[in-house]
Formats: sequence, C-alpha cells, structure tokens
Amino acid sequence: MKEQKITENIKVKNNDLEILKNNFSHCFDKSWDFDFDKFKKELSQNEINFSKESYSMDWLWKSYARLLATDNATTSLQEDKEWNNKNKNSQNLLLKWDNLEVLKHLSNAYREQVKMIYIDPPYNTWSDGFVYQDDRKFSVSEFRTLAWVSEEKAKSILNFVDSKSNSHSAWLTFMYPRLYIAKQLLKDDWVIFISIDDNEVAQLRLLMDEIFWEENFVASIIWKRKRWRDNSAKWFSKSHEYILVFSKNKDMLSTNFLELDNNTKKAYKNPDNDIRWIYRMLAVWARWTQSGVKYDFTNKEWKYFWERLWLFSKNNLTKMDNENKLLFKWDNIYRKLFITENKWKIPETIWDNTSNSANASDEIKVLFKNIIFDTAKPIPYILEILKISTQKNDLILDFFAGSGTTGDAVMQLNAEDWGERKYILVQIPEKIDEKKSRVAYDFVKDELWVEVPTIFDITKERLVRAGEKIRKENLEKSENLDLGFKIFETVDVIVPEFEEDEFSENIKMFDENNLSEQDLKNILVTWKTYDWIPLTKDLEEIELGWYTWYYLNNKLYLVDKWFKTKHLTKLLNEIDENKIFNPNIIIAFWYNFESKILRELSENIQKYPNKKGSEENIDFISRY
Repeated sequence: MKEQKITENIKVKNNDLEILKNNFSHCFDKSWDFDFDKFKKELSQNEINFSKESYSMDWLWKSYARLLATDNATTSLQEDKEWNNKNKNSQNLLLKWDNLEVLKHLSNAYREQVKMIYIDPPYNTWSDGFVYQDDRKFSVSEFRTLAWVSEEKAKSILNFVDSKSNSHSAWLTFMYPRLYIAKQLLKDDWVIFISIDDNEVAQLRLLMDEIFWEENFVASIIWKRKRWRDNSAKWFSKSHEYILVFSKNKDMLSTNFLELDNNTKKAYKNPDNDIRWIYRMLAVWARWTQSGVKYDFTNKEWKYFWERLWLFSKNNLTKMDNENKLLFKWDNIYRKLFITENKWKIPETIWDNTSNSANASDEIKVLFKNIIFDTAKPIPYILEILKISTQKNDLILDFFAGSGTTGDAVMQLNAEDWGERKYILVQIPEKIDEKKSRVAYDFVKDELWVEVPTIFDITKERLVRAGEKIRKENLEKSENLDLGFKIFETVDVIVPEFEEDEFSENIKMFDENNLSEQDLKNILVTWKTYDWIPLTKDLEEIELGWYTWYYLNNKLYLVDKWFKTKHLTKLLNEIDENKIFNPNIIIAFWYNFESKILRELSENIQKYPNKKGSEENIDFISRY
C-alpha cells in the first residue's frame, strides 16, 4: 500500500528535476541528492563547455521568492456547485483568491496545456497601492532550513516580509513564484504577454530572462495608451506602456499574421481603374549603390558610378510586366500589389491602433451604464494579442484578471471566427475602496447585493453581462458559443491531527463530525486536480451498496465513511463485470477508514486476478 501526504501538501513539481532523474538517474545518490561533479564527467568537453560567467539577477528576498515557488499550497479547492450546475457544459473557469495558491493547484492538471498567458500585474506605482503581503508564517529556524540561508539573513528577510514594502525587491518577490509556475503551465511552442510600465519594466525584463531564459525573449511592444498630451507633466507626457513577450521555447514558436487594419487599407488605391481592384505602388529596387570609381582626365577629378540594386530578378520583372503589374513613372518603376494578394501583415512592436485607456472605460460603461473600473485594458488590445498567439481551440490563462477583459475578448473572438477557445481567469477578492472607487463600491453593494464589495464581484458580473451581450448580437451562433464559466475558489484545508501513539488496530481515525460533507467535496476537487484531471471535468458518482464511489479517467476515489468488507466485495465484482469500469488507481481517504479495512483493501487489490485480461495492476493509495 502506497501512502501519500497530499491533502495539505500540494507541491509544484520541478519539471527540470524530473528531466534529470529520467535521463541521469545514475547521477543521483540513494537519497536522490544530485552529484553535479559526476554529471559533469558524463558530458564530454567536446559537446559542452561549462560557462564561467557568473552574471545573474539578485535581490534581497530572492531566496524567499524561490521558496514560495516550491512551497506547499496551504489551501484546498472548493467549487460553487449551485453556479456550476447552471453552467454545466462550460469549459471556461473563473477562480477566486490568491493566484499563487491557484497556480499551484493548477500545476498538474494544466501542465503544458496553456497556449497563451496574458497578465496585467500591479505596476508598483504610487497610484496602484501595491504592497507586498504574505500570510505564510515561517519561523527563523524553519526558513533557514528550507531556504539554506544563514540565521542572520533569515531574520533580515522575514523582517522585510512583515514590513509591507513596495520596493523593487518586494515586487520581484511577488512576481517570481507566479511566473515560475506559469512557465510550467505553458505549452512548449507558445508564449506569455505581460503588460507593464516604466516603473518595473527593467526589473521584469531581467526576471523574465532568468525564468524563461534570455534566448526566449521575443519582443518588447510599445502600446500607446493615451491619445492626448498631458501638458501639466514635469518633463515628458507619458503616453505609452509596454508588453514584454517571452516564449517557453522560441525555436518552436510561430506567430499568426494579422489582417490588414483600416489605416493600412487606406494606402490601397486604384487611380487607373484597374479591374483587379485597389493596389499599393511599391518600388522594385532597394536603393542606389556605388558600383565603381574612375578618374576623369578632362576635368581632372575622380567620378563615382552608381547603379540600382534591384529587388527582383530579370525573369520576375519580365513576368510582372507581362501581367501588367508594373508602372513606369518618370525614371522610376513600381509594381502593383493588389489587396487581394496581401490580406495579412506581420505583427509590429509599436501599437497605436488598438484603442486606449479611455476606450476601455467606454467598454465598461456599455456593460454597467457607469464607469466602475478605470484601469482595464481595452478589448481591441487583448484581441490583438489573441489573434497573434492563438488558434480556435486553444486555452488562455490570465491570473491577474481584473475586470475580466481577457474573458470578454476570448468570447468576442470566438463569436467572430466560430472559435472554441477556453479561458482560465484568476482574481483575488480585493476589497473595493469605498472612498476611492465610490461608483464601483455602490454598484456591487446595491445592485449585486454583496455585503463586502470586491474586485472579484466585478470580474464575475462583467463576464455574465459580456456573455449576454454577445449572445444577443450573435443569435445564429449562440448555441455553439461557450458564453458561461465555472467558479472555484481556494479555502483553508481542514484535516484532523493525531499523535502517533493514538493509533490501534480498530481505532476510528477521528470524530466524524470533524469533517463536513463540503470538506470531503473540497478534498475530492483538490485531489482530482492533483491527479491531472481538469477542473471542468466532473467525477462520476456511483452508488453501490449504500456507498458512493467517485470515478473518472481510470481513477477511483473512496472518501466517504463506513466502508466495509461488503463494499470491497462489491468493488471487485464491479471491476470484473462492468466493461467500462476499469480503475488502474484506487485512492482512499486515510482518515475515514479503519486501519484493518485499509490493509484488507490493499491486500485484496494487490492479489486481484483481473478477469478482463488486463496486464496492468491496480495501484492502491492511502492519502492523508
């Protein structure tokens, strides 16, 4: 019988370590400690040179940030059952609470499943109110042991953690573990877009170089977010922000071409009424180039000779002339490029045609009648990112969801091109400041009837209203569009604690009143996600002999109380007789089983003679 301490011990798996173990297992000792010297000897110096360069990014809390990236999740997952029943067929997700905890829970089921990540994190400016806060409480000795730092440094870092700082170090500590886990969710061939401004763009670039590796940098995009000049500015009127673009593996990356925008289309004209429609006049040479020099004895001077550098071969120019695609004006030659031949363009790194922050406020106003969220990104901005980076069936993640613009844009693009893109949005229930955001506060409190208004309530309501708007505008498509979403949130883990000497052969593991039915449901949701099952897939509930089994993807979960020998008999019979019931893993909730029943289960499963002829053994796992 295998034992797993999973219920309150969800960890993000280190994929790099798994690769090393799979390919260089002989470089690990019995305790699975890595022997780097042995590893170096395995590699020929002709194949690889170990760099002596020691350049790296460092900041005060870096060891703390690394620990947060690999530390246990401190929560379990809970679904909003009532809401999800109304959206049973939806594949979209809205997740509530701290995105670091959520990302840890997603790290198995959604590993390498996400095609594109877009995030708009706190910019760490004086106006966005960012301060670093962390509810994890390490003692000095615990942190010293876990992070491998001195006692003095451990004290310094933990004091800094409690200081609620908004320094660059604080911001980097906040971002590092989230980006570290996000990288593992991305497919190898795709990309992450991050909005940022001048305040942290330099730090973010270095951080991304470290996590995603410098060679996977794709682009730095400048977005013109304002259409007007601020003449009250002290030095320069700041009208732009950035989008940093990194790939998980740039060698595998390919982006989509974009449809020509209206401004570009204006360059296409038809002055000679060509029946092939509008076109652009493009030069057929690149430039004049110096071809030689000769002395002029008459004028007693050196003369340079020039010739044109043609962009096309003689054969291609002849072909264009035969097709009536060349124009001769003065001493210049141009070719006609018809719009029917050039519907697409490669993305550029300056965006001045994807709307601005004022447009985003107008979009919110259409849905809510009032501007209740003034920091949203505009829909065309997110649409541009989606069109560059996704295909019709891709999964998109935004773990700083804000007002929910990404989800809105995904639904709009699906309506436009009949796509089936899916989104995962994560938003913390940050309280809305009653004084600074009075309109938003009053809306959530008075119209949504929420006692403590939060940003999450706006995110949820926007997705609902955006979905309804898209449904009304696309009645002929609406049946095929996924305009709903399911809701999950992180909650505290509730498990009993025992002293080891309390156990005996027939002891009940704990007072059954300790865990409610909801607690058990939360454990199931958390477990299935840990076991690589997406949140949008529901476990099948099977009633058999007055006991409920939970089954999906060849995994059988036993979490309810009162499992007896008669249920084991029924389980084995069901495995033998039911053609579509083929568990290869059976997982039991240790706390709800008597020890003798656990042992009986384990022994019978191991000795089970599979009557269906399957060569695979059934694993039995006891989890606590």
